Amino acid sequence: MDGTIKYALVIGAGTMGKGIAQWLAQSGVRVSLCDLRGEVATDAQKDIELSWKKLVQKNKFTKEQVDQMGERLNACAVSDIDGSDDAPDLIIEAIIESLEAKNKLFADLDASMPEKTIFASNTSSIPIARLALAVTPKRRERFLGLHFFNPAPIMKLVEIIKGPGTKSELLSHLYLWFQSKDKKPAICADSPGFIVNRVARNFYGESFRIIRHEHPAKVKALDEVMRKCGGFKMGPFELMDLIGIDVNYDVTQSVWKDFFLEPRFAPHPLQRKMVESGRLGKKSKQGFYHHDD
Repeated sequence: MDGTIKYALVIGAGTMGKGIAQWLAQSGVRVSLCDLRGEVATDAQKDIELSWKKLVQKNKFTKEQVDQMGERLNACAVSDIDGSDDAPDLIIEAIIESLEAKNKLFADLDASMPEKTIFASNTSSIPIARLALAVTPKRRERFLGLHFFNPAPIMKLVEIIKGPGTKSELLSHLYLWFQSKDKKPAICADSPGFIVNRVARNFYGESFRIIRHEHPAKVKALDEVMRKCGGFKMGPFELMDLIGIDVNYDVTQSVWKDFFLEPRFAPHPLQRKMVESGRLGKKSKQGFYHHDD
């Protein structure tokens, strides 16, 4: 591998997949954004194009730049994917946090993609070693985790997670490639939650323990303290609304289980209550805050 990614495939057109695809297109990479349902990918592409138009109005990009980025981006259904001569250099999986769903996808891709294609998961917490079991030993040399952060076009950090068979040369090449694209890569071990999500469990967990139960005034006050005194750009409850309370809950459960139910990583009942009531944050218009836009 020469370290160059010219064509990438992002599978999963949700918040993270959409953001990763947008960043890739902005970085000069030709990218296909795919989803199980083609119409979901098409809608995500439209959202990206609308975002670019707004950035032109803010003088962040020129119209010419946006036109070029648009030419590099296309949407498709997962059923349209094949391992032809135009196979991607890199595939980034960004579907739901389900080991079963991810392993099925990787097994199918392994059977159809050429040896050159790198497989990566954007998982927040599932060990890369478990995901790598879905592919052949040879593919495991080019299998790793690439964990982006929301919003992917803005957040600089990318965690590069080594799998049990990942070649060190591949890690080094990707590290340099992300640096060349103005990201801040960090190579980390394949441990529960990796770096950021492991540390972040206490950011969220202690916040829940402070408010104890659903209390809008306490939520607002704690977020304000963390922003104004703690120096955080967003408070814990604001951030959960942005990420998705369901996503945050899934990651919390995963890390807790992988640390053998260690109390400091335990989920809080309020997380489950919010998810079960459908209050998932910004994407459902209601979370710890109301979201009308």
